[in-house]
Amino acid sequence: MHLLAQILIALVALIHGYILWLEMFAWTTRGPKTFRSLRPELFEPTKVLAANQGLYNGFLAAGLVWSLLISDPNWHRNVASFFLGCVAVAGMYGAATAGGRILLVQTVPALLALAAVWLG
Repeated sequence: MHLLAQILIALVALIHGYILWLEMFAWTTRGPKTFRSLRPELFEPTKVLAANQGLYNGFLAAGLVWSLLISDPNWHRNVASFFLGCVAVAGMYGAATAGGRILLVQTVPALLALAAVWLG
């Protein structure tokens, strides 16, 4: 179960690394293809706001990677739980306010990883 938890944590970190890239560096190029519910003319004026969101996603990814590097089992579980909890809550908020797909992309992987951490 420990290996599964590590793999799931890494997957969630990769998802948030991708979100960082998308929101910080590809908002006006790849963003319109990903976020089709937004009108194309909104991407350029919201570029700075998206970059800010991307930075926060990067912090989540960094915290998850940090948790993978912690050798003490208790600290690993605590740090991983904190950051996975943050991802799950952010995903729930995003699903409620921006679109239900976020629940599947962010919340579900985070909760699966959290369950694996605590069962491991």
